[in-house]
Amino acid sequence: MRTGEPLPAVGDVLASLATGVWHWDTATGLVAVDAEAARLLGLPERATTLTEAQVRARLHPVDWNEITGVVQLAAAEGTLAEVRVRIMDERGRIIRVVRSRSKPAFDAHKRAYELIGTLQEVAEPTPGSPAGRSAVTGDWRRSREAFLLDAGRALAEARSTAEVLRVAAGLSMPGFSPDGLAVFGVEGDRLTIIGHHGQRPGDEGPFVHMSLETDYPAAEVVRTGRAVYLSSPEEYKSRYPLTWPLAQRFNRQSWAFLPLTASGRTMGAWMAAFAYPVAFTPDERSVLTTVARMLAQALSRAGTAESERELSEGLQRSMMPTLGPEVPGMDLAARYVPTGGGLQVGGDWYDMIPLPGGTSRGGHRRREGRFALVMGDVQGHDVRAAGLMGQLRIALRAYASEGHRPDAVLTRASRFLHGITEADDTGDLRFATCLYAAVDPHNGVLEVARAGHPEPVIRMADGTVLQRPTAGGLPLGVDPDADYPTTRFTLQPGETMMICTDGLIETGGHDLDTGWQRIRTILERHEGDTESLADALVQAVHGPSSHHTTGPLVDRREDDIAVLLLSRRRDRADGAAVRVQTRRTLLTVAQAEPERVAVARQQLRELLHDWSSEEQVDSAVLLLSEMLTNVLVHTDADALLIADVSGDKGERRMRVEVSDAGDDLPHKRRPGELASSGRGLVLIELLADAWGVDPRGQGKSIWFELYERPADKS
Repeated sequence: MRTGEPLPAVGDVLASLATGVWHWDTATGLVAVDAEAARLLGLPERATTLTEAQVRARLHPVDWNEITGVVQLAAAEGTLAEVRVRIMDERGRIIRVVRSRSKPAFDAHKRAYELIGTLQEVAEPTPGSPAGRSAVTGDWRRSREAFLLDAGRALAEARSTAEVLRVAAGLSMPGFSPDGLAVFGVEGDRLTIIGHHGQRPGDEGPFVHMSLETDYPAAEVVRTGRAVYLSSPEEYKSRYPLTWPLAQRFNRQSWAFLPLTASGRTMGAWMAAFAYPVAFTPDERSVLTTVARMLAQALSRAGTAESERELSEGLQRSMMPTLGPEVPGMDLAARYVPTGGGLQVGGDWYDMIPLPGGTSRGGHRRREGRFALVMGDVQGHDVRAAGLMGQLRIALRAYASEGHRPDAVLTRASRFLHGITEADDTGDLRFATCLYAAVDPHNGVLEVARAGHPEPVIRMADGTVLQRPTAGGLPLGVDPDADYPTTRFTLQPGETMMICTDGLIETGGHDLDTGWQRIRTILERHEGDTESLADALVQAVHGPSSHHTTGPLVDRREDDIAVLLLSRRRDRADGAAVRVQTRRTLLTVAQAEPERVAVARQQLRELLHDWSSEEQVDSAVLLLSEMLTNVLVHTDADALLIADVSGDKGERRMRVEVSDAGDDLPHKRRPGELASSGRGLVLIELLADAWGVDPRGQGKSIWFELYERPADKS
């Protein structure tokens, strides 16, 4: 063609280059193609207008989905949309691969895209050849999909900002990987550095607290919400001359700055810097944009989780008190372990409350130094349970500080909890279990009131562990007028009392029975001090070893754990002596509580848990049942049980005594075959090694003794 002659028509030029032209308007759903574009799509070689469905039928399904993402990305960035497309015939076979390039525009009023582009056939290399394994072939698509799946999984599993940054630094993108990363946040009108990788510590200094109005790529990205790609140092210098000196010293060749957007809000920017030139093709931009979106979501989740942890730890610190100053003659230890789900604070709590001295209503002088131990569990594991726990704990402290007895403290607390939950507009009525123990450290006397809570456990001086039966009432908040009887007993020197919430017992799929056996084993075998015992209890049910001793229940929903230990020290005179070889239990069985006979039998079995002869244990339980039943049936008085074991193992003596206030002495009878009573003393005479009936100033006591002997000689 000579100079000055008119240029050939554009259509003729494109046809000579085997390049087709097409026009797509998503508002109408129609695609206009010229003859060459129709041929490349596998259609008759003439200009025509097709529907989206007709075009989609000629394209590989994966490629059609990719076109949508590339178009949206190019429209958002104002760049060209370029994608490789596999053309299919009517039988689903790939007949050619074409490259599509277009300039999309978005109409906000129509909410539709309009695209004008070209189609050109490209040669696909032979599968398995070096060219076929390069990043510019179909393998790139598969590598990218695998990378994005991997990156998404890793970022989804990150639980903190530090973990998210560590995952981002380790990402190896297909075909190109940055050697420098930085994540920028926003505080007010300034940039902050959340984290960086590939630079030396301190290199972030000039970029910290940079104004958003600064001529810096990350600041522009935050202001506009649009990505910035810089393929060369020359491009960086020409577009951002003021801040180029800050980036120049890192000796990078290409940079990508992408917005971190979560829930429609730009929360910062992500910089990926490369030590070699990167063209930032549409495929590469698509990968970077997808990673930036996943990174923003991961940082948002991590920030929320860290805020929740900080909030829950603050709540826990404020709601979980310390045990206060050292108590003369006693050791105290406490532990609280939240469930680990959601907020790390729930409805369990413990407290130690100093009690006032002075004179009680009965005229008795109260000693100074008394204190109360409180253990409770509000129903639920949510924020409301934590809030109610805080209110109830304050109320209990107030009632205890007024000098009320344990039963009065719990009665008032129940009325308080019932009132605040009943007045709640949500109708969410809650209850709470609670154990309140007033302690006199001078003599070890405890007064215990219980509201639906697990009973206290006593570890005796010789290591024997017993559940200490205590009178109880309904959980707090159920009945505003509920009564809470008080049980009084003495913690002997060398003994330890444990009170806990049911989470310590039932964690790990255990029920009350199997969980209690697990706890009992720890209490019996432990040799250390009170603090180490508290650690051992928590470790047994919450540590790695607990996963090997799971309980029988399929439902393994975990519960909060609170445990409190009170140990009374031995006198210094016998501090170095061996363990005391006497153990004792006491129990009252009232006329109105015949069901406590079963409690007494269980208590005696626990007292004799290591007795050599099981037959003797059965005999002792039988005789005890006879003695208690005799008091309840033949007198109007309550029965008091005192059982103790003394001596060295293998040669011990068991003594069981039942006292009552009745005047009639029991006597031995000879019942007939059909008689339903009268065999009590006969059985005692046959089974006991020694027995007797002792009259007292008021009432009487009947007792028996058994002497330990090996099982094979019983």
